[in-house]
Amino acid sequence: MKELLLEALKLKSLPRTGWLRAGIENPESVAAHSWGVAWLCMVLCPKELNKLKVLEMALIHDLAEVRIGDITPYDGIEVAEKHKMESAAFVEMTEQLGNRQHLRDLWNEQSAEADFVKQMDKLDMALQAQEYGGLEEFIDSALKVLINPEHRQLAKS
Repeated sequence: MKELLLEALKLKSLPRTGWLRAGIENPESVAAHSWGVAWLCMVLCPKELNKLKVLEMALIHDLAEVRIGDITPYDGIEVAEKHKMESAAFVEMTEQLGNRQHLRDLWNEQSAEADFVKQMDKLDMALQAQEYGGLEEFIDSALKVLINPEHRQLAKS
């Protein structure tokens, strides 16, 4: 168990690949991004959603990247293959945990909560792009996915 806990902490030093590709020096880490997603989930979560579930999903959504890396669309890996790699890594990583089934259920869940976390993932990217000086490519990418008008407005630079 300790090995998994230590391995997960490596997300704190794993830089986000997209920002590196965009030429950002000292970009945020995957863990910093996950914190940003969790923060957005906490403050923007609609009342009708299960906030605890949303926060749990936000915290684990990039965990597998500690093993497979932060794969972007520019890496030439098909989306289905990326999901397969992430799922396999996540299952392996959670094997020794007593709550592994709960975590795996959260990982695989298709729900309004899961959709909301995906939206916040994109909003965090857009806000970070603004912080880095308005990298329009990332903002435009987020706007293609964001559906809530208020979230879309937040994403615009």
